[in-house]
Amino acid sequence: MQALQAPAEQRILLENVSWETYERLVAERQERPAPRFFYDRGVLELVSPSSEHEAIGHIIAALIVELAVEVGIDVWGAGSTTYRSEDLKAGFEPDGSFYFAQNAQKVRGKKRIELGADPPPDLVVEVDITSFSMNKLPIYARLGIPEVWRHDGRRLAILGLRRDGEGYAEASESKLLSPATADVLTTFVADGLKSSLPEWGRRVRSWAREATS
Repeated sequence: MQALQAPAEQRILLENVSWETYERLVAERQERPAPRFFYDRGVLELVSPSSEHEAIGHIIAALIVELAVEVGIDVWGAGSTTYRSEDLKAGFEPDGSFYFAQNAQKVRGKKRIELGADPPPDLVVEVDITSFSMNKLPIYARLGIPEVWRHDGRRLAILGLRRDGEGYAEASESKLLSPATADVLTTFVADGLKSSLPEWGRRVRSWAREATS
């Protein structure tokens, strides 16, 4: 019997792609989960995530919800929603996207989020376990996304938007889900990849209660 292997992560980078072509590709893909599209002023990246990529993204999303609920912050997960801004000639489909507090109330239940009319996400999750990847941080910065959690397959980094909005600086602690630190989040992600979800969730909630008491 031959063992089945999950396909490796695939990335294709294209240049000189028009905005109209990007929008057509998004429309033709319809509701299929892959590939995911990232567009920045003529550069288009197509990503077909690996099972490792998806597993890490799933655990980080669950971690965000567990922490937010435990510390009493309203949260709305928008997943890999397609975010587009024709004015900025930018579009992205993150591994996870989240709204908190008042912004969560603004987008909750919407079938489609329209940048400009609706706020950008407060937090974007990016899993990047390969070296061949478009730098998406300039897109997030131009849209004013306050925080990005990036995981490289080994470590989670917290990136906070600079005050001048011109990029991100690595931070030791999340401003959105304080007192969660990069080290604590990295540990919980690693733990979540090898533990049963109920047991793991209890440990996350217990830590959050103790850290905020």
